[in-house]
Amino acid sequence: MSASTAAIPTANTNGNHALSLDSHSSQDVRRRTVVVAKKKASPELLAEVGVNGISEDRITSKKDLSHTIRGESVLDKPKYSSEARKDVVASAAAERRKKSSTKQEKAKWLTALSVLVKLCLLISAITWMGQLAWRWQNGELSFTTLDMESRLSKVEGFKKTTKMLQVQLDILDKKLGNEIDKAKRDITKQFEAKGNELEKKMKTLEDKTGKLDKSISELMDMGFLSKKEFEEILSQLKEKKGFGGTDNDITLDDIRLFAKEIVEIEIARHSADGLGMVDYALGSGGAKVVSHSKPFMNGKNYLSGRSSVHATAQKMLEPSFGQPGECFALKGSSGFVDVKLRTGIIPEAVTIEHVDKSVAYDRSSAPKDFQIRGWYQGTHDDSDKDSSVMATLGEFSYSLDSSNAQTFQLERSANPQAVNMVRFDFSSNHGNLELTCIYRFRVHGTEPGSLSNTA
Repeated sequence: MSASTAAIPTANTNGNHALSLDSHSSQDVRRRTVVVAKKKASPELLAEVGVNGISEDRITSKKDLSHTIRGESVLDKPKYSSEARKDVVASAAAERRKKSSTKQEKAKWLTALSVLVKLCLLISAITWMGQLAWRWQNGELSFTTLDMESRLSKVEGFKKTTKMLQVQLDILDKKLGNEIDKAKRDITKQFEAKGNELEKKMKTLEDKTGKLDKSISELMDMGFLSKKEFEEILSQLKEKKGFGGTDNDITLDDIRLFAKEIVEIEIARHSADGLGMVDYALGSGGAKVVSHSKPFMNGKNYLSGRSSVHATAQKMLEPSFGQPGECFALKGSSGFVDVKLRTGIIPEAVTIEHVDKSVAYDRSSAPKDFQIRGWYQGTHDDSDKDSSVMATLGEFSYSLDSSNAQTFQLERSANPQAVNMVRFDFSSNHGNLELTCIYRFRVHGTEPGSLSNTA
C-alpha cells in the first residue's frame, strides 16, 4: 500500500464498521481525519473483511483498533505476527465449534421431547382403540353409537315438531267439532220446526179426509142412484110403457111401480143366489132369527133375556158375499139358532155357507155336525116349543174339503107337514173351542098352495 492511501470507515450490512483503503484519498492527506475502529464481537468479521477484499494483515489487534488516530496519515501497513493471526483463527474456530455444539445439544433435546410427546399420543390412541375394541366385543359399544346419538337427537327434534303439530291438530279438531255441533243443532232445530209444521198440516188434512169419507159414507147409505143408473131405469121404463123417446106421459107413480118391480126382481135374484132355489130364510124377504144360544162377545158382557136376539144374528140370513168376519158368532163349539121363515113351506133342503178357503186363513170355526128340526108356529103359540114337538128333518156334517156353500137334502115323509120355524142345532165345529161362526143359513122348499095347485 502507498503512503497516500488513508483508512476510511465503511458501512457493513450488519451495522458494524470495518476499515477500507481508498486510493483516491490523496487529496485529504492534509485533512485531519479521525478513524474509529470497533472490535468485531464475532468471527463473522473475518468473513466480511475477506469479502470486502481486506486481508487479515489489515486487521489490527484489540488495542490497535480501539485507539484514535487524529491528524495523521497512515504511511505504512501494520504487520502482525503469525501468532496473533493464529490466535484469531483459533478463537474463531472455537466460537464456531461452541455454537455448533450448542445447536446440536439443543436439537437433540427438542427431538427427544418431540419423540416423547408422539409416544405419549400413540400410547393414548392405542389405549383408546383397545378400550373401544374391548367394549365392542362385550356388546357395550357399537360402531354406530355416534350415528345413533345423532339420529336420536334428530328423532327428539322430530318428536317435538310432531307434538307441536298434534297440539295444533287438536285445536283445529276442537274448533271443527264445535262448528259441526253448532251446525247440527241449527239443522235439528230447522228440521223440528219443519216437522212440526208438516205434522200440523197432515193432521188438518187427515181431519178433512175423515170428514170427506164420512160424507161419502152418509151419501152411500142414503141409497142415491147415480146419473147413469137413473138414466138406465128411465129408459127401461120408457120401453115398458112404449113411450119411445118422449117422457111427457111418465108420472111419479109410474116410476114408483117400476122401482117396486125392480126390487122384487132383485129379491128373487138374491134368493136364488146362484143355486136356482128360493131361500125362505132370507132376511130381506121377511125371515128373522127369533132365538139362539149364547153369542160370542169377545170380552163383552151379554145380558140374555127371554126374547132377546143379538144385533148381529140377522147376518146369517143375508148374503155375506164371501167377506171374512161377516157372520153370526156363537160361543163355544155347540149351540142353536131358531129361524122364523118368510112363510110356511114344505121343507126340502138347507144350505150352510162358510167363508171360502181362498180368502180365510183359519176356518176352524165352521160348524161340523148339525141337526135340522122344524115345526109350525101359529100366531098365538108360544115361541118356546118343547123339543118333543119339533120334527127332526135330518142330521148332517159340513166338510171343509167341499164347496164353501153346501146343500143338504132333508128327509121326506109320506105325509109332509108345513113348517114356518126351523132350528139349526150344531153339536161340534172344526176345532175352534171359543166360537162357531155361521155365515149363511138358507132353507129351501115349496109353499103348500103351490103343491095343491100342482095336484
